[in-house]
Amino acid sequence: MESANYLPVTVDKSHLVTIGERLYSESIELIRELVNNAYDADATQVKVTISETTVSVEDNGTGMDLDGLRQYFIIGSQEKLSKPKSPIFRRDRIGQFGIGKFATLSACQRFVVSTQKGDFAARVTFDKAEWSRPDGEWRLPIEILQPNPEKSDGTTVILSDLTKQFAPQDVERKLIEGTPLKVSNFTVSLNGFRVRPKSLAGHAVPFLEGTEYGPITGEIVILPASAASTEELGVEVKVKQVMVRRELFGAETWGKVAARIRGEVNADFLPITSDRSGFVLDSLEYQAFHQTMQKVMEEIRAVLGRLTGQRERRAASRALNEALERITRALTRNPDFSPFGAIPIGDSGGIGGAAATSSPREVAGDRTVDAGAAQEKPAAAKVKRKTKTPAVKRLTPDAVIRRLKFGQSGISCCLDHFGEDGPECFSEGTVVYVNRDHPLYQREAKKAEPHTMHLARLLTQEIALMKDPRNPRQAFERQSKLLRDSFIDD
Repeated sequence: MESANYLPVTVDKSHLVTIGERLYSESIELIRELVNNAYDADATQVKVTISETTVSVEDNGTGMDLDGLRQYFIIGSQEKLSKPKSPIFRRDRIGQFGIGKFATLSACQRFVVSTQKGDFAARVTFDKAEWSRPDGEWRLPIEILQPNPEKSDGTTVILSDLTKQFAPQDVERKLIEGTPLKVSNFTVSLNGFRVRPKSLAGHAVPFLEGTEYGPITGEIVILPASAASTEELGVEVKVKQVMVRRELFGAETWGKVAARIRGEVNADFLPITSDRSGFVLDSLEYQAFHQTMQKVMEEIRAVLGRLTGQRERRAASRALNEALERITRALTRNPDFSPFGAIPIGDSGGIGGAAATSSPREVAGDRTVDAGAAQEKPAAAKVKRKTKTPAVKRLTPDAVIRRLKFGQSGISCCLDHFGEDGPECFSEGTVVYVNRDHPLYQREAKKAEPHTMHLARLLTQEIALMKDPRNPRQAFERQSKLLRDSFIDD
């Protein structure tokens, strides 16, 4: 029987540095990795200090004994995979690959680990020049130190003789994105100042969804229109509270309003790529996650539509109020232009979707007003006239309604949706309807002043026609005078 032959497998030590560089596309991610190592070690405080020549990451975690240090420098250690929970706080451990320490040599010449655990203390020096020697052994110098009784357990990592510069503001951004700052018993400081998690002002929509692989939790925030931005666009997708990437989950097809969508979603079951920059897209876990998030985003889109409608109603209400106030002043200057021959007294109604009835009773705010009983009937009114049934039977919930009184009577003004192909403006009895879907309205409503002017033009047009519907030329001249007096300088 022939004896087996074996081929030795040799890994060049310099390749570990190269692999580390590729795993961490930004050198700044190395600091994030060191902070997350402190989190995995049950630290409650981590102090990051950056200068022109050194970077220090100090924590008050459990520290390491001699066996712990040996485990720390094992390439691709399975320790965190076999023990996914930290011993004290039962935290979900973040680290996986154990190669970050080698990647640090792409940003500095020397990497020193000092640790203390109980009555054990030691320092390991990782020198790039010594490590990279082709004839060198795979050994790191370790110094056993005298424990400091005045110092708690923990680990300090110092990167010295930096070959790359770290801007504190960039480090802070990376720490906010990639470390679990929202955990109650975990704080991180940078050059003496606490790093705080990002807060977003807007309409928050929390959610909790279940999948066969695990729960999906998060909160989507709809920013105010004034705060919309294309910077940091999308929802932060986090695994074990660390952001992997941002995604829009179909919101990229929403147009400009997608710039208002922010927030975060946590799905710890998602498999991530080795460089932590993305997910394994063809995995069943990610496919289930993505389908669930698309459903969540459809709900967010409905909420966004309601919020947009509320904002538009408020803007329409303000513009209508101002237009009616100006028209009131103009009619005061021109009392003979009033369809009812009385000096008007302004009054506002409310906002909401009420019914436009098929009788002479008119909607005004949240009440109905009997137009026939609200005014003195002249003698000629004894002649019974055929009442025309209004075309509008029911208003939408987005309708904006205001009442303008003329003595004991007046008109109701209703802004509602009648479709792009519907009329710009029309009247039924003493109710004036303005179409908010009309292209001209959509154009003028983008800014406050043109919006008010547009409404005043339409309302004065209808008021002038009510005065003398048989003489449109005279009605046009009266409208021109009313509109001019509505915007004349006080």
